[in-house]
Amino acid sequence: MSYESWGRNDSVVREARTPDRLTPDILANGSFLAYGNGRSYGDSCHNTGGRLIDMRDSNRILSFDDVSGLMTCEAGTLLSDVLAHAIPRGFFLPVTPGTRYVTVGGAIANDVHGKNHHVRGTFGAHVESLHLLRSDRGLLTCSQSENSDLFAATIGGMGLTGLITRAKIRLMRVGSADVRQRTLRFGGIDDYFTRCAEFDDMHEYAVAWIDQLAKGRRLGRGLLLGADHPSEKMRASAPASKPLLSVPLVPPVNLVNRTTLKVFNELFFRKEKAGEHWRTVSWQSYFYPLDSIGHWNRFYGPRGLMQHQSVYPEMNGHDTTVRLMECAQLHGHASFLTVLKRFGGQLSPGLFSFPRRGFTLTLDFANQGADTVKLLDALDDIVISAGGAVNPYKDARMSPATFEASFPNWRALEAYRDPAMMSDFWRRTALALPQRLVDERLVGAAV
Repeated sequence: MSYESWGRNDSVVREARTPDRLTPDILANGSFLAYGNGRSYGDSCHNTGGRLIDMRDSNRILSFDDVSGLMTCEAGTLLSDVLAHAIPRGFFLPVTPGTRYVTVGGAIANDVHGKNHHVRGTFGAHVESLHLLRSDRGLLTCSQSENSDLFAATIGGMGLTGLITRAKIRLMRVGSADVRQRTLRFGGIDDYFTRCAEFDDMHEYAVAWIDQLAKGRRLGRGLLLGADHPSEKMRASAPASKPLLSVPLVPPVNLVNRTTLKVFNELFFRKEKAGEHWRTVSWQSYFYPLDSIGHWNRFYGPRGLMQHQSVYPEMNGHDTTVRLMECAQLHGHASFLTVLKRFGGQLSPGLFSFPRRGFTLTLDFANQGADTVKLLDALDDIVISAGGAVNPYKDARMSPATFEASFPNWRALEAYRDPAMMSDFWRRTALALPQRLVDERLVGAAV
């Protein structure tokens, strides 16, 4: 089958097998990597030259406690299925990424975050335990009290510590999955930084949409969206049985360009009244707006898209954000989905997690080949010079040096990597580093 990442940069036929008959002996005689639902943007879900383990049929919800909110499910269970089971019972995911079509195993392996990191941290903070199948140690139960070192390495471990087969996660009780949304339309980036701390302090969720194409005094204008679940019990809106729209095929050209985005951004910005106002919105529209369009990544045409997400310290958050947006404009690239939010100080239980205190900016670009790679390299330089990091599970091309600067503790994860597990990302970044360091020493000695 052709297993794609969401960026669609590398669509080739890859071998895969299901996890039902996997044993440590089988794992030990090959190179493997779990594949969830293909929502990672880059090559962290690819294993060229090895085999993928297709987890999508391993998707049963095994138990749910209506009192504690504890759910045990197989790793291939989609978050959409978790929500379908939990919402009628008065529960919701404590942390959710921007799509509900990711697997529980993928959410753990990438230690995903949401719009409420400042309140509840990452997904891994709500994992009670998991089962991990390793080629060298068999099937293990991992938690903070049992095999705790492997538990920490697996949360955010990008699927490299073994095969997650099931997990026990703790959901949160809510009056309704729908939210009361507070919208502030702001005219420039200075206004965002003036108000963002207030929104974080007052609301469970806070995120800003940014018009990346705006310039001058309007640079960084956008919408700041705070939200909270109601405390009183209310019926939540029912999820749509399928996306309202779908992109049936890949167009021959990129439809997400500066011309179309300039019009879209103006309409999206103007659809909200000036100032701030409140309204109740459905959980689908607040948490998963793009899920309403099936295969929306096809809009970017045959070359796909590349996403850049970074995090950088609060002390230089304003200046770094401006530099990143101006850099994208200077390179002539337009970002369809530009999201800015603030991470809190909550520490992940994972050994290798992307979120850390500071601001995080996400940019989506149509893949224009070498020009786009040049832009992303320039964005990396800005982030690293500011003391920040680049998100590995959104990446398809960062250099080994950028990776090491973002995750100086990568060798700790390598020490826990199952020898049978490998990804194109890890091979391209972490495993390229030792040889690079040797080469540099040799060059230095020769000089």
